[in-house]
Amino acid sequence: MTTQPLFEPLQLGPYTLAHRVVMAPLTRMRATTPGNVPNALNAQYYGQRASKGGLIIAEASQVLPSGQGAPATPGIHSPEQVEGWKGVVDAIHAKDGLAFLQLWHVGRISHSSHQPGGALPVAPSAIAAKGKARTAQMTVEPFETPRALRLDEIPGIIDGYAQAARNAMQAGFDGVEVHAANGYLLEQFLQSRSNQRTDAYGGSIANRARLALEVTRAVAQVWNPDRVGIRLSPFGVANDSGEAEPMPLYSHLIGELDRLGLAYLHLIEPRASGAGQAEVDHQGVPSAVELFRPAWRGVLLGAGNFRGDSAAQAIAQGNADAIAFGRLFISNPDLPERLRVGAALAPYDRSTFYGGGAQGYTDYPVMGSA
Repeated sequence: MTTQPLFEPLQLGPYTLAHRVVMAPLTRMRATTPGNVPNALNAQYYGQRASKGGLIIAEASQVLPSGQGAPATPGIHSPEQVEGWKGVVDAIHAKDGLAFLQLWHVGRISHSSHQPGGALPVAPSAIAAKGKARTAQMTVEPFETPRALRLDEIPGIIDGYAQAARNAMQAGFDGVEVHAANGYLLEQFLQSRSNQRTDAYGGSIANRARLALEVTRAVAQVWNPDRVGIRLSPFGVANDSGEAEPMPLYSHLIGELDRLGLAYLHLIEPRASGAGQAEVDHQGVPSAVELFRPAWRGVLLGAGNFRGDSAAQAIAQGNADAIAFGRLFISNPDLPERLRVGAALAPYDRSTFYGGGAQGYTDYPVMGSA
């Protein structure tokens, strides 16, 4: 089928997208350390992938020092980080593109080597995730049992997101995305396997959804709600996540989010859960965009193992309004144009996804170049 549906304009909050090929947020672990500061190489990478009227959602950035979960991931909590991000935003804006920043706290998917003072990571409950953490020394160790956040600490977490949203505005971003997917802190609060609290943030679905909603409202008070998106992975299994029966939980959450007038809802398809760590194509799983489209009145982004034809089909069928591409955007800096003309797509090199320098980062060619 033609990819034409991908190249119709789309109103996203106050912005008009020229096309519906969105760059998904992608952790690449190439910030300058110490300090986790975005740098000139990061600006070059994003500038290569920017296009006129195209939306880039810049990679997950920790909102607080305690939110970090891997080496050299950028933050958005220090003045130096804000300055570093300005260079990235300028590179995107130079191509007349739009830049949103994904706001991130990893919760228990961290290691004490990343934490201020070597403290334990924080989480809704003292339950260790199954799997391995990447330490500050680039070794791999089992996840530690986190420390449960006290009730009186939760306002500080919400304030961290709100201040990060202010910092993103200062850096020149056009909007922000709240990361509530992939087994990180906000999803840890959502799901009963990682949240066994007995206070106002645990137990019932309404209580478990409370923090994600409070964070989103706080961020939306900094920006207009129509410049705020949120990312969810309702059927995901990444980072030892997964709700036994996702529909009641996510139907409630999306119903509440729908009332806020956000710029968009961004859903990761369950077939692609964990794609950052391995090649996955989970079979016999539902389609997130199909299931939740009836519950969401606003702009809906889908992400996860889409190709040009399947992306166009999802839009043509009304299941999504735009599609976010991740790995294909890594190896095809001019991905929208390639999809538009039906050109071949360059393969990506997974070994260069995380850490390193220009190789596998800024050295993928555009069409027609050597």
